[in-house]
Amino acid sequence: MNWLKRPASRSGPGCLVAISETRNWINGEVPDAIGWRPYGHRLCGSVVVEVKVSRADFLADAAKPHRLSPETGMGAYRYFMAPEGVIGIGELPSRWGLLEVTPRGHLKVRAGHVLLGHGDEDTWRHEHNQSAEICTLAMSLNRVGDPQAVQDRLREMGNTLGRLARRNEELAARNEALSWEIFALRNPSPDGGMAELARRARPRALRRD
Repeated sequence: MNWLKRPASRSGPGCLVAISETRNWINGEVPDAIGWRPYGHRLCGSVVVEVKVSRADFLADAAKPHRLSPETGMGAYRYFMAPEGVIGIGELPSRWGLLEVTPRGHLKVRAGHVLLGHGDEDTWRHEHNQSAEICTLAMSLNRVGDPQAVQDRLREMGNTLGRLARRNEELAARNEALSWEIFALRNPSPDGGMAELARRARPRALRRD
């Protein structure tokens, strides 16, 4: 899932949300990982990653119902992830990308939409089952708890932070004014100019006149 959230500047899909192994009620598909990039960009949308640890695992994947009818599956963009040498680029199904894991655990993108340059034609996008994807998201949210309660809590925290920020600004202004007043008291001028400047610098709440 970490790769799904990797930004485009680092050859990642830049998904904001990513989840793993969540079944849905629409087509029964359980992707190893799926993420969503919701921005208004031509390469945005859902990204599925299927992990294969052996050639037998990779070959068996082709028999799944949503592989035989790709438009019923999830993922506007789709990738296999496997150890180096398990899957050849020439063996990939149409419009599938490939992520290889090196013996040292490094991830390399060998094929896929994240390698497209600016202005390149997008030949990687799939027709995909948006109903299944929405169901997957809804089931994941349900496991977490009440989404509205989380939203309300976040809104409350935002309001509290706003109030604290305003209070902090008020205290900073008060501190600056008091500092001027202390300076004026310690350094009196014959004509009272410094004292008057300090008086004007006081916050309204501190003025006695």
